[in-house]
Amino acid sequence: MILFPRRLIPALLCIGFIGACSRGGAPEAPTPEVYVTPVIAQDVPVHMELVGQTRGSQDVQIRARVEGFLETMSFTEGTFVAKGTPLYRIDPRPLETAVAQAKANLASQQAHLDQASVASKRLKPLAAQEAVSLQELDNALGNESAALAQRDAAKAALDKAVLDLSYTNITSPVDGVVGTTMVMVGNLVGRGESTLLTTVSQVDPILFRAGISESEYLRFARHFKETGTRPGENDVPIELLLADGTVHRYPGKLDGVERAVDATTGTLALQFAFPNPERLVRPGQFGRARIQWELLRNALLVPQRAVQELQNLHTVAVVGSDNKVSMRTVKVGPRVGSLWVIESGLQAGEKVVSGGLQRLREGVTVHATPAPATPDDSGAEPTSASGG
Repeated sequence: MILFPRRLIPALLCIGFIGACSRGGAPEAPTPEVYVTPVIAQDVPVHMELVGQTRGSQDVQIRARVEGFLETMSFTEGTFVAKGTPLYRIDPRPLETAVAQAKANLASQQAHLDQASVASKRLKPLAAQEAVSLQELDNALGNESAALAQRDAAKAALDKAVLDLSYTNITSPVDGVVGTTMVMVGNLVGRGESTLLTTVSQVDPILFRAGISESEYLRFARHFKETGTRPGENDVPIELLLADGTVHRYPGKLDGVERAVDATTGTLALQFAFPNPERLVRPGQFGRARIQWELLRNALLVPQRAVQELQNLHTVAVVGSDNKVSMRTVKVGPRVGSLWVIESGLQAGEKVVSGGLQRLREGVTVHATPAPATPDDSGAEPTSASGG
């Protein structure tokens, strides 16, 4: 323990007091640095997106209509075929024989008819002169009528035989894309049933079917009834978004609405038609139909990163002209790419904090650095709903 002389204690106390006075209080915290973005005002189209699947405008099943062995297959699977293009050929020889027999039978029945007609014509004047009995004339007329009926039956049998023979050459009934073959050459087809051979799908236009929930349908229907417009008409475009994220280059139109809501899924089916002259879209593809159903005039937009969400409350930090922060509760609308529509709580031209939101509080003074919206922020499309 160090002992100081009693006369030095006042001097030491004075030196300590002077040192404390020179250091002063605690240093002030630095001004927070934040990035601010102005509130954008512009017209924003609101879209509804419906998930669905494509199908051909006509999906025609090609079946064997007569029995026989499949002789040839004249197409490449998965390619486009025009209407009338030969697809299959069934061995025609048995049916050619049937046609020859039907022709011979028709000739025989025609000869019987001619003989019966001659007999009845010969007896008519004799019966008028009472040279023969009326019974003989009646028999001759009856034979003529029976021969005429047999001739007509033979003619119908020939027509059917010729029609069956024509079924041995199977052609495409529509312009479309032909699928894979279900039966290979050499197999017996058409025995007891019309064997499915392949399917041809007409893909121009291509149809797109999607389901919409009951609530979305009601809002959808009421809006277009009030505006007097129809999707795909009167500047209400419908776009088809494909699986790779690209947009089909040809806009479509509403083609039909299902009669009733599906009780198992609770959705109502909508059908859209899209031109497909390049035959890029095939049946069975999944995608989304995007419908513009509303246009928000002078909507206010802020970056999504500027909005804080807590228990369904959305707040933004607004920086005033004095660089002080004001926390605002806002009502948000649809998202537009990386931006968010603000329905109430902000005004155009105000600046919101889009970076450096941590540890901000009401009334704090900040150092603001401008951070304008990126180009893709203003060019994205908003979405209001999504159907399954």
